[in-house]
Amino acid sequence: MKKFLPGICITMLLSSCMVGPDYKPIAVTIPQQYKQAAKPQPGWKIATPADTLDRGCWWQIFQDPVLNDLEAQLNITNQNIASVAAQYAQSLAIVKEAKAALAPMVTGTISASRQKPSASAFNSTSGTGTGGVTPTNGSGRSLKPYSTYIISFNASWAPDIWGAVRRVVEADADVAQATNALLAATRLSAQATLAQDYFEVRTLDNLQSVLDQTVKDDRKLLHLIKLRYQYGIASAGDVLQTQSTLENAEVNAINNAIARAQYEHAIAVLMGIPPALFSIDPKVTTLKPPIVPNEIPSELLERRPDIAEAERQAAAQNAQIGEAVSNFFPVLTLTGAGGFQSNIFSKLISSPASFWMIGAQLMGTLIDGGLRRAQLAAAEASYDQAVANYRQTILNAFQNVEDGLVADRILRKEEIAQRHAVNTSRAALRYQLENYKSGTVDLTTVLVAQTNYLTTEQYEVNVVGRQMVTVVELITALGGGWDVNQLFNPPASPSPYFKN
Repeated sequence: MKKFLPGICITMLLSSCMVGPDYKPIAVTIPQQYKQAAKPQPGWKIATPADTLDRGCWWQIFQDPVLNDLEAQLNITNQNIASVAAQYAQSLAIVKEAKAALAPMVTGTISASRQKPSASAFNSTSGTGTGGVTPTNGSGRSLKPYSTYIISFNASWAPDIWGAVRRVVEADADVAQATNALLAATRLSAQATLAQDYFEVRTLDNLQSVLDQTVKDDRKLLHLIKLRYQYGIASAGDVLQTQSTLENAEVNAINNAIARAQYEHAIAVLMGIPPALFSIDPKVTTLKPPIVPNEIPSELLERRPDIAEAERQAAAQNAQIGEAVSNFFPVLTLTGAGGFQSNIFSKLISSPASFWMIGAQLMGTLIDGGLRRAQLAAAEASYDQAVANYRQTILNAFQNVEDGLVADRILRKEEIAQRHAVNTSRAALRYQLENYKSGTVDLTTVLVAQTNYLTTEQYEVNVVGRQMVTVVELITALGGGWDVNQLFNPPASPSPYFKN
């Protein structure tokens, strides 16, 4: 054993080496504030993905109990989240599988057999054979059956001298982290989609109330026109025109109900529930978009899981460069075997029945037609692509936030202007209706004023609904809300599988 000790020590020492470049965080300079923020501030900082920071229950900012209940259930029953969660579990198992290649492989075998050789195969053999077999001496008589008992152990180990296996483990761990980020992105996307669809439903509920009231008002107006027609004040054309306006209003109310049902079905699917078993009670709701802070630090953006996913993919591609470099070096494999073999069971565990073997193999590729160089070039190009994707993901994230900020600011101004338009059109309708009753204007003037009022009222409802959806989009773009207190929460403990 002493003669093998120096070789074992050298092998262990070499196993601490690892070829290929070590991963260094990608330098991306980002602004500390946004152009469209109410109070932009100059300054730049280095991007550092922080997807482990707590996003909290960001939807609670809307203070809607129904939405809160739906979001809580979504995290449990959404099938897209469940699918990616299973993918994440699979990636963790792959990391374990890759780590197993660092350890020796030992197998054991226990076998027992009894056999009778063919007499014709030994018709030229004389004397007594081993293991209790007595061959024939040409007489052609059958040989005696004999038994064989074997207990054996085989071991093999390929020391990771150049770090090829460790690079595989590193890459698989980075992929697992990327999958974990994908899980967070899927969860955030599902939460945001649910919130958007829910506010679409509430917007349509409010719009349904407006349309139903319009139908009631048109019916009252039709009743008035019919009375005036009976007294000869209005014409038959006025009755038909008012009847047509009423029927159009009824059609709009029906179409609105169709759109609401479709959004409700979409929410049911998000919840993992068949649409036939799910419903949201209609309710007129005063939608109040939360106020976006004047200052939003760009650090919040670093919680976006898609940024973390892109960064981890780049790290995985970097590890694969080291794996490609290791292919240029030979692979050392140490093997050994030993055990006992006997034809007599009682003498199986004995010194004469023992056997052993130990050996080593060094194997490397001599000529491959440029295959390894091509593989290395491909790995380096894949890393460059991953770096570009990471930087582009950050740029896209800033665009999403800037778009959300400007949309929120403009929609708030639009909502104020639209509210004034509704008040003005309502007053104009009342004024023209009184003039019609007094005979100073015709019915067409009243219907035009009524249509204008309905249009402005519908637009006001839609603007508020768009505000709610825009705020959800902004929250999603920021990675889950704008609470700066979340920046100082300690990150979750990393999984032990992520240790390279």
